[in-house]
Amino acid sequence: MNNVLKISLLVIGIGLVGYGLYTLISPEVSLEAGPITVEAQGDNTQSYAMMGFGLLALIAGLAFGKR
Repeated sequence: MNNVLKISLLVIGIGLVGYGLYTLISPEVSLEAGPITVEAQGDNTQSYAMMGFGLLALIAGLAFGKR
């Protein structure tokens, strides 16, 4: 049971960190009208939260391996 929990926490952690990085790097909206390009950038708080929860899940998954 501990092994399943460890693996699932590691997979969820990697997924959350990857999704957080993706939403942090990719622009939200891009509009091109002739020579003018407009990119809208929003608040990155959700991206940082996803990466934080992902790191917590990775740490918890690694901690279950030490038990």
